[in-house]
Amino acid sequence: MEEERSVNDAILKVEKAHTFIGQHHILQGISFESKADAVTVLIGRNGAGKSTALRTVIGLLPPSEGKIFFKGEEIQKKKPYEIARMGIGFVPENMGIFAGLTVEENMRVAMLVEDEATTQRLERALDMFADLRKFWKGKAGNLSGGQKQMLAIARAIVNDTSLLLIDEPSKGLAPIIVDAVIEAINQIKDHSVVVLVEQNFYMASSVGDYFYIMDDGMVVHGGIMEELVHDEGLKSKYLGISKTGD
Repeated sequence: MEEERSVNDAILKVEKAHTFIGQHHILQGISFESKADAVTVLIGRNGAGKSTALRTVIGLLPPSEGKIFFKGEEIQKKKPYEIARMGIGFVPENMGIFAGLTVEENMRVAMLVEDEATTQRLERALDMFADLRKFWKGKAGNLSGGQKQMLAIARAIVNDTSLLLIDEPSKGLAPIIVDAVIEAINQIKDHSVVVLVEQNFYMASSVGDYFYIMDDGMVVHGGIMEELVHDEGLKSKYLGISKTGD
């Protein structure tokens, strides 16, 4: 009989994953894990392979080598829709909303089922992102950039999602909206494990519990976020952050 999972066990575990895009070898044997009740941040410069790592987990770019485990089950050979139905949500960098549909229609299209539990999650998402309730009947294409990001995140958490992958949520957003997204992610982690790709170190350090630095398709360092906050050498070497620029 399988032992009961500890809260410290990894919900997601990636082992030596290699991913190609065409002939380009993007991920070169990366390994990382995400524990329960935590936000894990993949951080690094542009082109480091961070977004490819999330797309590999969700099955959009299956690895050519390596294994990916979700709650102990291998998923690297599954289709994206199969992975999603297991309880993994994905918020892509381009948000992926349907601009011609209303906010309500975007939310309903995202629902795997419409039951009481889904309704409760929807209400929680609308409480978290009040603007979505305000523009419920409006076209999603008319929303601001920040509101579109809120919609993209809300769609991913309306289902029974135990792992949420979020790609660059602060990109192009005003600082006040970044703070709103930070607050939302800190609420989401009460219900889902979060893996976040983020270049904005302010956001990464505000929500992250653990970090992995990626560079040229490899994981070069990982640990507790609080340690990275105080490690000027690592931040300067891999993130281009000087002490005066924090």
